[in-house]
Amino acid sequence: MRKTTIQIRYDAEKLNAIRQYMDKKDTKFQTELEDFMQKLYEKHVPAPVREYIESRDSDEPEMPKRPSRPAAPASQQSPATGSDD
Repeated sequence: MRKTTIQIRYDAEKLNAIRQYMDKKDTKFQTELEDFMQKLYEKHVPAPVREYIESRDSDEPEMPKRPSRPAAPASQQSPATGSDD
């Protein structure tokens, strides 16, 4: 499933306190936020809609990433010829 980023405004002192008392493990902080978002999703999104979303996710094969093209070489123009001034 494709991920997106969300931003929220929260009191900086409170956030620092949370991080301080979580043993400064940002991965744990991130994991708990993700768990919370999952619980919100399960609480508010009806089961048939969740099933539909999950079935779409499993049915759609990952699109292969296009290989990047190498940078085009600097244009090599031939010098002007045949100019008789």
